[in-house]
Amino acid sequence: MCIETPSALNRQCRSHYMLGASLIELIMFIVIVGVALAGITLVLNTTNKSSADPLLRKQAMAAASSMLEEIELQDFISASGATAVVTTANRATSYHIVNDYGTYATTGIYPFGGMAPSPGLQNYNVSVAITPTALGDIAAASAVMIDVTVTTPGGEAITASGYRAAY
Repeated sequence: MCIETPSALNRQCRSHYMLGASLIELIMFIVIVGVALAGITLVLNTTNKSSADPLLRKQAMAAASSMLEEIELQDFISASGATAVVTTANRATSYHIVNDYGTYATTGIYPFGGMAPSPGLQNYNVSVAITPTALGDIAAASAVMIDVTVTTPGGEAITASGYRAAY
């Protein structure tokens, strides 16, 4: 039993009543922990939703790099003077120079020489832009910048760029 006199016993009584937490402190703790858990859940949910995007981006980058390499390996100037605009039908069967790819665009990524898009890559779009560009001492008529743009099914555009010169 506590009495209202200044004594050591009375101090023990006051400290006895201060043990534990008040209702307001408990409610504040629950609110703070709830907000923290909601934030963590939101971050995990966002991360989980976009976890497939790196795969789409990597596939688009691989397709753009492959197409850029294919174009850069072509002759810059036709030895015979004969050229043909590149299509999916004649990509592997006709002779092409770099500038023949200037208007190349497809819906779906086709294998080299294939007549149908590769499985799983039907919803990607590929387009090529060839731009005459001066490279240092090389005139614009003798060099081009090649931009291969691949658009993922989600609408993200990945561009691979390279240069090709007449040498």
